[in-house]
Parts: sequence; structure tokens; C-alpha cells
Amino acid sequence: MEHLRHDDPARIGPYVLLAALDARDGGRPSPDRRYIARRADGDGTVVLCLPRPRSDAGRWSAEAQGAHRLSSVPGFLPVHETGHDPSGGPWYAAPYAPALPLPAALAAHRGPLPVAFVLALGVALARSLTALHALGAAHAGLCPAAVLITSDGPRTTEFGAVRTAGPGGAANSGQEPASVAPEQLTGGLPRPLGDVYALGTVLAYASTGHTVPESAELPLPLRASVSGCLARDPAARPDAARLAAELAAAGDATRGAAGSTVLDGVFPVPLPARVAAELVRQSAEVLAAELPSPTGAPTVPATARG
Repeated sequence: MEHLRHDDPARIGPYVLLAALDARDGGRPSPDRRYIARRADGDGTVVLCLPRPRSDAGRWSAEAQGAHRLSSVPGFLPVHETGHDPSGGPWYAAPYAPALPLPAALAAHRGPLPVAFVLALGVALARSLTALHALGAAHAGLCPAAVLITSDGPRTTEFGAVRTAGPGGAANSGQEPASVAPEQLTGGLPRPLGDVYALGTVLAYASTGHTVPESAELPLPLRASVSGCLARDPAARPDAARLAAELAAAGDATRGAAGSTVLDGVFPVPLPARVAAELVRQSAEVLAAELPSPTGAPTVPATARG
């Protein structure tokens, strides 16, 4: 969460922007511009997403509508509103809950995340992809910055980012090229096994700080599964359901050695302490934020409801 800059919009649709969700300097790219925003009357706080410059605005809007329809898929950011601002183009909004993009979670933790947490993260994301793929859709935008860490587990965002970019693919979408499957970089359409490749880069990043590390850099419980995801030949990759089962088995073995954990039944391992503390800090800052008001008018109270 970062302060707004002079080139950020002040208001989009019915929302006043409070802060940027993503790091601006030294952070990994996010396919969308994401903000924390509040309704002008102070009633309702959201994560507000806008397309990046040079994206196909019409296609981005269509993908936002698709994300809205898929909000019931477990683990997806629940888009509840879409719109078009005459000055800022299309946008969509999701209910705000304290959330850190995965790169911010690593920054808060001061390095790669614990292997048990990464295994649980992988299971949750793979199951979300399994549900999505069963509907005949591909995510086409998964990368480290597209994953939000919350106290209730991960949320995937940036649905359709590569499709939105049109010619040039990932370079125009803001998605990390390293997270785009080789067959898509050469012009192939996004497919479910391309999402599996992207998930491999997410788990590699979470556990090592690199999206495509050497196999020996990966923690042993993740090594076989992540290496399989990153196979250049799509046919050599596991599908999302098989990957979820592999990671769940590895997670059970890891937790069996470490004993039970405190969030069983919600998310099978606790958040790393520094990540949890950063979520609490963000929540407090958002709650305390006051909306700007015209000169001489009273400040709108920061109710942070919604």
C-alpha cells in the first residue's frame, strides 16, 4: 500500500482513491493498476482495478465482466461492480479486505516464505484453477503480483490480462513474461496448462524469490511439482487437479513433521508473523484514512464500511 502520486486519478466513478495497492518502485509488475478506494459518501471500501496504458480497453472491460461472472469460483477476487468512467476508462471493484500482493508479502517477510505456507498456497491456487478449468476457461494472467494474500487464504486477480493485451501479449499486459508459458509467448492461445506453468512460477517465486529458479534452488518438498509445472512441453505438465493433489500430499507430510497448526479448516498453516502484522497495519491505515474534501467543507469520516 503506497501513497498516491500526482499522475494517479483522484476519483473513478463513485470512488475516491485512498492509496495504491502495489509497490511502485522495485516491485514486480501487476497486470492491472490496483487501488484502495472508498465511496465519496464514506460508505464502502473497495479494491479498484484499472487497465494499464496501452491495454485494449474494450477487451479489458470484457474480461472484467468475465471476472464478475466467475466471482463464485473459489479463490477468485469477488468482483461485484464494473463501470466506465468518462475520464479514466473502464474499471472494476471488489470488496476490500486487508490484502498483500505476493511480492509485498515476501517483502514483509524479508525473504522467501516458509515451505509449509507455500505448499498450502499452491494447493489453494491449484484448486481454484481446477474449478475454473472445469468451466472451460483459462485464467491468462496469473503471476506473482496477481496473487493477493489475505487472512482467509489467497485470492487470484488479473483475469484475462494476456488476452487483454492483444498483440505483444505479456509485454503490454503488465504480466511478467517469465510467468507466460512458452507456447503463449510464441503466439498460442491461453490454455489451462499455460495457467499451470504460471502457477509454477508463482510457487517458485514464493519459495525462492525467483520466478524461474534452478531446480536445486527449490525446497525439496516443492521441487518435483514446480519443475513439472515449468516443463516447456505442455503435455509434460500436470493438470491443476493433479498438481493440487501432489502439493496436498507434500503439505500433509510437512505438517505431519511439524505438528498441527492454528488455522486448520480455514487455511492449513498460519500466516507468517510479519505478513500478518503488515495486514493489520494496512487495515489500520485504511480505517484511519480520511477522504479529501472541498476547501471549507467538513472532512468525510472514514467509516471504512463494506
